[in-house]
Amino acid sequence: MASSPSSWNDQVIAEFRANNGTVQRFGRDLVLIHHIGAKSGEQRIAPARAVRDGADAWLVAASKAGAPDNPAWYHNLVAHPDVQIETPDDGMVPVRAEVLQGGERDEAWERFKEAAPGFRDYEQKTTRTIPVVRFHRRTDEA
Repeated sequence: MASSPSSWNDQVIAEFRANNGTVQRFGRDLVLIHHIGAKSGEQRIAPARAVRDGADAWLVAASKAGAPDNPAWYHNLVAHPDVQIETPDDGMVPVRAEVLQGGERDEAWERFKEAAPGFRDYEQKTTRTIPVVRFHRRTDEA
């Protein structure tokens, strides 16, 4: 029986926490997105590959491995953009999620394709434009 996505996520989250942010397949390039269900209001956690964007920002692509639809966490961030991320170097960070548009999104997406060739494959597998989200550190704890 194949593992469910939530089972795989649980394993990645456990490895991330057990190894201070290092996950064998991804190194230290993951963040854990602590988000709130758009409909349920429940707290959820999703691991995602991140590209650092300066001292106080991180980029995350809503690739879902090239699936035809966006990951649930993306919809949750659109509904509730003030969340926290858990990072290998900064620990728990309060952030605001911003969905990038136009050229800014395209430039950020190129960074993902340069960082990991698998993102090129994801782009080829889907007809959707894969969203890129920038997480900005919040200084207020709102």
